[in-house]
Amino acid sequence: MNKTKRKIFETSMKLFAEKGYDATSIEEITANVGVAKGTLYYHFTSKEEIFNFLVEEGIKLMQNSIDIKTSKLSNYIDKLKAVVLIEIKVVAKYENLITILLSQFWGKEARNQKCKQHVYSYISKIEDIVREGIEKGEIKRGSPEAIASEIYGLICSALVYKLRQGDTLDIMKLYHEFEETVLDGLKA
Repeated sequence: MNKTKRKIFETSMKLFAEKGYDATSIEEITANVGVAKGTLYYHFTSKEEIFNFLVEEGIKLMQNSIDIKTSKLSNYIDKLKAVVLIEIKVVAKYENLITILLSQFWGKEARNQKCKQHVYSYISKIEDIVREGIEKGEIKRGSPEAIASEIYGLICSALVYKLRQGDTLDIMKLYHEFEETVLDGLKA
């Protein structure tokens, strides 16, 4: 991604998170980036395309991180621990992305549906880990869908925790809390 496109990406993410998608205009994005509309339209055809790009890239970032980290682990509880740690790190580094995902998850517009699709795709990766762990006897029996949704829900919890702490998030402290209260309870 070139420098201008990255600046549009980062600025849009910040504005969408702070003001919401509907309240953010193309004019506001270009003014904050410091580029002409033509430059923005060279990289993105619309505000909707910017939004879709943000969501797709954010979910890809989390999925790729999970794929890389979990492929090195053989124990399924350890894989879930890696997922949780990645989620906390993503919240710490990309709070605006998580805010956008959570704020656009509800609703019936195409943008909301696309956001749901991406989130469900991410959750299904976690479901696969849980399902395989149950089959191997490493994770106690339960609904892979429910367990995966709970683990995804830790993103929300981590974001709320971060906001309550005044943006000082001790990643490892929060991870160990989740490990003790949530993940250790999944062991078979």
